[in-house]
Amino acid sequence: MQARDHDKTIYFAGNGGSAATASHFAQDMGEVGRKIKERGFRTVSLNDNVSAVTAISNDYGYEQVFLLQIENNFDAGDVLVVISASGNSPNVVKAVELARQKGGVTVGLVGFDGGRLAQICDHVVHVKSNKGEYGPVEDIHLVLNHMIVAYLILELKKGSQSCKELHRVK
Repeated sequence: MQARDHDKTIYFAGNGGSAATASHFAQDMGEVGRKIKERGFRTVSLNDNVSAVTAISNDYGYEQVFLLQIENNFDAGDVLVVISASGNSPNVVKAVELARQKGGVTVGLVGFDGGRLAQICDHVVHVKSNKGEYGPVEDIHLVLNHMIVAYLILELKKGSQSCKELHRVK
């Protein structure tokens, strides 16, 4: 909500199944404004720009794929949400480190033992699981996506309704 209120961008990143969740989460968050007919959230999924992903991977290595996008686009106060079952994906860890250096807020959705991301993200949602249990972790991350978006819609509707009632009283 703070990112929305301060016109900041929420970036999402992940690999494999977590990339699919990152894309889905960014899309759902971006749609919030249209659903409530108010200003929504500015979102970007870093794994969705095929040209950037393939060029950076080819020219600099896959470990740089999110870092270089953060380097070029991320501003202080922006939010980076990373999704990783292991919590140890080098490209995601590097992106979090840079986002923090640039004054951003970092959120990690992790599984297994939490990995490195559980230690370095500002906010962590840890789905504790056995190493290698990707399916259940990815399922819960997607459920969290839907729960968070539904909650934000309710909060924004409540705020919108309060504003309308306040305006009517005047």
